[in-house]
Amino acid sequence: MLLVVTYSKAARGTLRNVCRTHDETVVRRFGRAALFDETEFGAFLALRLREKHGGDVQIERTEPLNEFAAVAADVRDAAEAYENRETPSTPYDKFAAGTDHPDPSTLRSRDL
Repeated sequence: MLLVVTYSKAARGTLRNVCRTHDETVVRRFGRAALFDETEFGAFLALRLREKHGGDVQIERTEPLNEFAAVAADVRDAAEAYENRETPSTPYDKFAAGTDHPDPSTLRSRDL
């Protein structure tokens, strides 16, 4: 998919118009950003926006996250355990203390 992010009011307006006119190419809309199908037409629309608004439009190529291939099992297990904790108000750092779950500083330092 192609992620198109706009940084000005004019670029947001053009993005909104493009999304309304070509909804078959728009995967999802997020206000100032949108995901386009990764097709040549999606690329055409994204490049057209950048041509019109220059640096006020950023285009990135994205790919879905396969959590089983990209994320370590201990991180998946920690997320599952944390969401099923008995006390919803417990912050993660306190929840992870004294367990086998990775602490927040470890998670921040590891790349996917």
